[in-house]
Amino acid sequence: MEFFKYKNQLKPEKGRLLISEPFLPDPNFERTVVLLCEHNEEGSFGFVINKPSILKLSEVMEDIHLDDVVFVGGPVQQDTLHFLHRNTSIENAVKICNDIYWGGDFENLMTALDTSSLKSADLRFYLGYSGWGPGQLEKELEDDSWIVCDFVSDELLFDTNPTDIWKKALDNMGGRFSVYSNYPVDPRLN
Repeated sequence: MEFFKYKNQLKPEKGRLLISEPFLPDPNFERTVVLLCEHNEEGSFGFVINKPSILKLSEVMEDIHLDDVVFVGGPVQQDTLHFLHRNTSIENAVKICNDIYWGGDFENLMTALDTSSLKSADLRFYLGYSGWGPGQLEKELEDDSWIVCDFVSDELLFDTNPTDIWKKALDNMGGRFSVYSNYPVDPRLN
């Protein structure tokens, strides 16, 4: 149906969101929002920002006594831990967009938490990441699996309830995307 063609006007790039289309059949990405941290001819990677795991950080890293929830960043290398934050003082952090940074010196991060110069509300941890090889994401965009969005804010990432991020991201786009945000998970139950 032509109604369900998104015809992405925006191209994927670092700092943009990939919002899964309402009925994406892939259970790894159902109703997900991915923050792209890199996109180039070699491929793309980012983190699913709205899928909390059942694990706490203290369960993932023995020496850390934070009970913050760890998020599932994606299906690739789920034995790796990554973090996004909104703190400009973390050394070697990579600016993704606006006030959102990826990684940096982990000891510096722990010191910032210990001294309260960084609050845990300004930080998200992710197990694994989402990755695409050369041309793979472009193919998925042609298949209308993703909606590209350039409305990215630290408020959406850090202050919004994770279960509301997918809907809020679509609502922020307005127009027909606001309609998509209200689609039921299973339309047969409507």
